[in-house]
Amino acid sequence: MALTGSRTQPFFFSQISQKFIKDCNLHRNKTVFFSTKPFSNNHEARTASTQKLKGRNKASVFLAKTASVGSAGEYSEPLSGDAKSTQKRRRTIAGVDQEELLHPGQLADPDSLFCEFNGVHIHHKIGHHHEQSEVETSEKDMRKVGLPMVLLHGFGASGFSWEKVMKPLANLTGSKVLAFDRPAFGLTSRVKEFMGLKVNPYSMGFSVLATLSFIDLLGSEKAILMGHSAGSLVAVSTYFEAPEKVAALILVAPAIIAPLISKKVTKEGDIKSDPVIPKNPFVRVWRAFLEFFKRAASAVVGMFKKMGDMIGSAYKRALAAVLRSALAVMLIRMIIDKFGIPAVRNAWCNPNQVADDVLQGYTKPLKVKDWEIALLEYCIAMITDSTSKPSLSERLSEISCPVLIVTGDKDRLVPTWNAERLSKAIPSSRFEMIKDCGHLPHEERVEEFLSIVERFIQSVFMVQSAAAV
Repeated sequence: MALTGSRTQPFFFSQISQKFIKDCNLHRNKTVFFSTKPFSNNHEARTASTQKLKGRNKASVFLAKTASVGSAGEYSEPLSGDAKSTQKRRRTIAGVDQEELLHPGQLADPDSLFCEFNGVHIHHKIGHHHEQSEVETSEKDMRKVGLPMVLLHGFGASGFSWEKVMKPLANLTGSKVLAFDRPAFGLTSRVKEFMGLKVNPYSMGFSVLATLSFIDLLGSEKAILMGHSAGSLVAVSTYFEAPEKVAALILVAPAIIAPLISKKVTKEGDIKSDPVIPKNPFVRVWRAFLEFFKRAASAVVGMFKKMGDMIGSAYKRALAAVLRSALAVMLIRMIIDKFGIPAVRNAWCNPNQVADDVLQGYTKPLKVKDWEIALLEYCIAMITDSTSKPSLSERLSEISCPVLIVTGDKDRLVPTWNAERLSKAIPSSRFEMIKDCGHLPHEERVEEFLSIVERFIQSVFMVQSAAAV
């Protein structure tokens, strides 16, 4: 069943490669591919439910540059899975057995969906709103905004972090809500070699293009983007790439560095005032000389800048080569083993309230084969990002769509004051702070979080609830 809207989509769907189906051991009844119905043992039904999401037809120069540096190279032989590597591998990491790692499809949930985008099999889930009868609708007299939502998780998380709010958000908007696992996280496939791909799957550019493609998949002209922590970077970057596709931004504990708010020190009147007499011929000669010197200096600076870019590019490639080593992968494993679970607990206001099922949901991706290599590639992509565009902090004032910023007052990972300052840098944005809440408002304070989002959507899109009538 195609999850598309009534309008013509710019993408077509086809079957995912049989190799991936075989690797994922699809005889397991829990795996579902692009189907809202339970998994069928019938091969024809299973094949019909398999679909492929093709990449967007255009990618901006910015997105191409984002992926141009840091393409996967060959890792040292010990990482290819020989006997010595298996013996040295830690038996458990963050409490997860590392002896027999699986393909993502083998770990899928009954409502899991997969699609292929630019060579990557992306795991995602879709929450559907409750269909009301005409009688129920007339009694409650509710108007829904009818815009879908795309949820973007943060670093080290996955679509699992949105499970408590997906269906309520779908009922709130009266449309579909989609959450997908970004490459290197969740159950999205881990790509080791991507030299032939147009976009580095671990780059910001890939996440932006995937987000835009999922908006098209939902069959809508626009969507509301909700990003948590580092997912807010993806949401804002997507807005700057295609502002016409974003109806509103909801940033939850955004990991975006707020710009320093400084006062203007110059005024137009000061520029006009000039104590030098313009009729003096020596002044004219001096000004001409200064203009010539300025242009010559600009040319020299431009030449050195190009040389610096070349050197910087070579440095980044050398750095990426160094990072792709057995030592770097071992370091990734050690960090996750020592700080993985404590980081999840520390994200909550009260670490003792983190249930075992939450820890299992966050550590489940550690069962995926090559998870550490993918995480390392993600870090390399961040370090070697070669984009020449201004930083997001410098462009926040250009955002014109409605923006809601939600944070907890006990956030130990992203300071609350940074989120508040961020709201001041974005025109007409709204700032909400939840008391006794940490870095995960949508998990810790579900009801209060949903109430804040509902008020925002109602006020922005003029949606009235029954209580307001």
